[in-house]
Order: sequence, then structure tokens, then C-alpha cells
Amino acid sequence: MQKQYQASDFGRVAVLLGGDSAEREVSLRSGTAVLNALHRMGVDAIAFDPAHRQIVDLIEEGIDRAVIMLHGRGGEDGSMQGALQLLNIPFTGSGVLGSALAMDKIHSKQIWESLGLPTAKYQIVDKTSFEAGSCSVIMKKLGNKVMVKPAREGSSIGMAKVTSAKQLETAIHAAFHYDDQVLLEQFIDGQEYTVALLQGKALPSIRMSTPHTFYDYAAKYQDNTTEYFCPSGLSAEDETCLAELSSKAFHALSGSGWGRIDVMRDEASGTFFLLESNTVPGMTEKSLVPKAAAVAGIDFDTLSLTILGTSMAQG
Repeated sequence: MQKQYQASDFGRVAVLLGGDSAEREVSLRSGTAVLNALHRMGVDAIAFDPAHRQIVDLIEEGIDRAVIMLHGRGGEDGSMQGALQLLNIPFTGSGVLGSALAMDKIHSKQIWESLGLPTAKYQIVDKTSFEAGSCSVIMKKLGNKVMVKPAREGSSIGMAKVTSAKQLETAIHAAFHYDDQVLLEQFIDGQEYTVALLQGKALPSIRMSTPHTFYDYAAKYQDNTTEYFCPSGLSAEDETCLAELSSKAFHALSGSGWGRIDVMRDEASGTFFLLESNTVPGMTEKSLVPKAAAVAGIDFDTLSLTILGTSMAQG
């Protein structure tokens, strides 16, 4: 059983939010929501935006621990975790290694594949060696429906679904604006699920349904057309199977504290395929972790305090 912490146990807390990644706006919303929740729970917490302040200012502020609500590069990729570690400031969620591995979709897939965990067929393209003439061969190899993903971006930024060699070429060049490496992944026809993990426990799965081509940035944060089902409609056996798979996938990447695993279920075979791991999931009004926590009987304020509690494992 996890220890229950009181607000006074944490000392002075900084909620790191904003930053300068492509996910800045979402981070500001997540961080503000968590900051307000911690205030309601009686925690002495301040907002801290690394885009506007030097990280060493945390020492001058007398910060005892940090809640990382920075999405994407600079906050979710291990660099901020490393900086806080050097400053001897405990922080929430995964450490340097777990954050870096989960942020890199290519390395995530390679680790899962090496452990025999199910993930879709894929190919890697590099900006320095990509040849447009290879697109037809790639499409055939990956089944003529392909997801194009920058290797190290979140919130579906730079992603595209393509069904022709010409579309693939265009999407790869667009993805190169975000990263020098791009992951090309066989598209899985079926339902998309996500499983939140909190202090070693899998929360109820969520099934997402959107009229968009896929669950993209607009479907996640801007539109009201996306539907969320939690409970997701899986049988008890499948729910247990998905929870176990998600836990294995998260820990395989050295994830800890809290996070989220995204999965597709192939309609034809019923097989779950791992998509990616998120070590700093969104905490906005549309975000998935709070939805799953609510079904598990955990309100937003308690969830925020529990996330803060993951920092106690580091001191």
C-alpha cells in the first residue's frame, strides 16, 4: 500500500510549466491546473517557467521538490530531470534514463521488440540519407497504410497518416522540420486505448473515438468531437491483459512514478500493439490520466497530490 502524504510533508514546491517546446501551450494548461489543485490541497507551491527563468533560481526560491509539468523536449526527455538531479532537487515521475527512452519513439520500439512485446512493423528514416525514391518500397513493406512520426515529439505534433508513396514523401519532409529522424510505422486498423499508470498501479483503460483521420493534436486538445469511453468496454480478461502489457512496457523503458501507455488493438486479430510511452502526460481538462483516475475514484486534487508524492522516492 502506498504511503499517504500530507501537504506539509513536501515543503516548498515548484510546478515547472511552459518551457520552450512545441507543447508549451498544453504544458501551461497542465501546470496551471496542477498548481491550483496543490493550492487547494494546502501545498506551498509556486509556478516556475524555465523559458523565463534560470533553473538555478529554484535554489534561491528555496524549493524542496519539483513537479514536472513540462511536455516534450526540455522537460520530458531527461534533460530537466538531469538538471534537477544535479541541483539535488527531487522531482516527480521518471528519472533521466526513463524519460529519455520514452521520449524517443524509435528506441522505445527497439526495446519493446527486443523483449518480445507487441509493436507494429516499422522503418526508420534519417534526414541525412533519406531518398524519395524509396517511398514506394516502404509503403509496400509496411502495408500501404503508414503513420509518420517525428522520433522525439509528443501530442501528435508532426504526425501524419498516409496511403500513397507521394503522401509519404511529403509527410516525411514535414516531419523532418521537427526531428532529424522519423519513425514510419504500419498503421493498425482498430480501436485506440490508453492506460494510465500511477504509483505502480494501472488505472482503468480509456478507449478513444474520433472522426479525425487519427487521434491528432486537434482531437486531443481543440475539438469537442472526440469521445472517451472509460470503462473502455473491454472484457475483464482483456482489461487485465492490457493493464499487464502496459505495466511491462512502462517498466521496460525504466518508467517510474506515473505515466501513460498508448496502444492500438488490431481489429482482425484482437492483438494489442504498443504505440508509445508518456512520462509527463497531459493534465488539462481534456487529458486522459484525470479521466481514468476519476473512474478509479481519485479526484483531480488527490491525483495531483499523488503525482507530487512520486517525488518522495527520490528523497
